[in-house]
Amino acid sequence: MSDIKIPDGVTVTQEADSISAKGKNGELSVKTHEFINIKIDNNIVVISAKKETKQAKALWGTTRANVANIIKGVSEGFEKNLELSGVGYRAQVQGSKIILNLGYSHPVEMLIPPGIKVTSEKPTELKLFGANRQLLGQFAANVRSKRPPEPFKGKGVKYVNEFIFRKEGKKK
Repeated sequence: MSDIKIPDGVTVTQEADSISAKGKNGELSVKTHEFINIKIDNNIVVISAKKETKQAKALWGTTRANVANIIKGVSEGFEKNLELSGVGYRAQVQGSKIILNLGYSHPVEMLIPPGIKVTSEKPTELKLFGANRQLLGQFAANVRSKRPPEPFKGKGVKYVNEFIFRKEGKKK
């Protein structure tokens, strides 16, 4: 389905080569391709391909997903939850950076990109919130990459709903 409903409180505008959405969580825009038609009327965005080629169909699906993501991002936002498991593993947010203790000889500091809010209610949990889905997912992956979960004891940084396949240790 190529129709995207625009929720209340969100304004969507179209320029020559981009479409932008503005809402309570900020303003986002995405570039459009020349193979794609976009019409906005009655709070519905209709996206269609100009030609029936393989490239136009692929760009149609990608453009539709990107436009739906920016509309949802400025209206509701996206959230990623990370969990730190391991003895002494903890995280704390200080201003615009995260300080992670991940079993290394030094704490790992990471700057929080603009547009992302990070909270830590427990020392072993991080909640990431942002309007830009791509930026949020990339930052969550960067935090996870500092100590990915290992398969023997499951120690490391993982997503809350992520399943870690556990391996059996050495046998005597």
